[in-house]
Amino acid sequence: MSTSFFERVTERGQQRLPASLRDRDWLAFVLVAPGIVLFLSFMLFPIAFLIYLSFTDATHTGTVIGGEANFIGFDNYISLFTDSQFWNSLGVTWLFLTVSVVAKIIVGIAIAMILTHARVRGKRYMRALVIVPLGFPEIFSITVWRGMFSSARFGPFNEILSMYNSAVTSLVGVIDSVIFFAAVSAPEFLLADVPIAWFGSRWSTFASYVTTEVWLAYPFMVIIIVSALQDVPKELHDAAKVDGAGYFHRFRHVTLPAIKRPTMFASILTAAASFQQFLVPWVFNRGGPARDNELILVYGFREAIELNEYALSSAIMVTALAFVGMFMWLAVKKGDLADGVGNDD
Repeated sequence: MSTSFFERVTERGQQRLPASLRDRDWLAFVLVAPGIVLFLSFMLFPIAFLIYLSFTDATHTGTVIGGEANFIGFDNYISLFTDSQFWNSLGVTWLFLTVSVVAKIIVGIAIAMILTHARVRGKRYMRALVIVPLGFPEIFSITVWRGMFSSARFGPFNEILSMYNSAVTSLVGVIDSVIFFAAVSAPEFLLADVPIAWFGSRWSTFASYVTTEVWLAYPFMVIIIVSALQDVPKELHDAAKVDGAGYFHRFRHVTLPAIKRPTMFASILTAAASFQQFLVPWVFNRGGPARDNELILVYGFREAIELNEYALSSAIMVTALAFVGMFMWLAVKKGDLADGVGNDD
């Protein structure tokens, strides 16, 4: 008797709850709907349309808007994967990503260690100066750096190299005046050949790309690493000092493990940005010389805009998107940066 009574009460409660919950569900859906629509409009729809175009023969804007594109299957991907320029572009992009991320980590940690050291005065003002580059528009910073790498005789970096040559020559002259019995001249390998055509060779151009990319991203790295360093317990360093550990041992065995996860998180984000870098190579010299440093997005943009190959460009962008997604997934999974990631097995 009592069991049936409770069952009837439970059934009545369950019959009453859905009405109120149904109203709440509809209200929640109405509130979330605008966000869903915006997400679908600005994220999923462009990606879906890009994938669709990659399977067509679209050549220019008219064929896309007018619906004149025909479905051709995987022909664009076959053409893409047999194109040597694609593999060169992909290889340069990954090399650019690797070198720039390593440089960002080294520069970020070095500056963050200075900004958190107990003996450094005025750290608050120095931190404010470090994040100043974040306030400049990216195109402005890139244009300034392009001027810095000017190939002119009195370009900023060429002028710095000239000052370096003068300093080396003056130092050797002092040595020559001291040593009377031997004529000393500056070795050629210590002197720079000025002026340097920074955009005239592949690797000097590549170095200019990496330098500019590091400048654009280092404030973000410093902010993350400084925050991580401030959370390292002082007791760990004190205990290491008691055990006789020197500065470098404390840095290796205490500091680095403590800031590993935040640094990896920042590195993954900046790596994804480096893979999608477009403005630096395009503003500097459009991926030159002779398309040697054409990063993947520059390659895709040129195929679409200059060569009127919208479908092939779409295949390039879909491939780049797949690489970025795979890289992010592997980095997060192997780095165990998300809750539950890596514990699925």
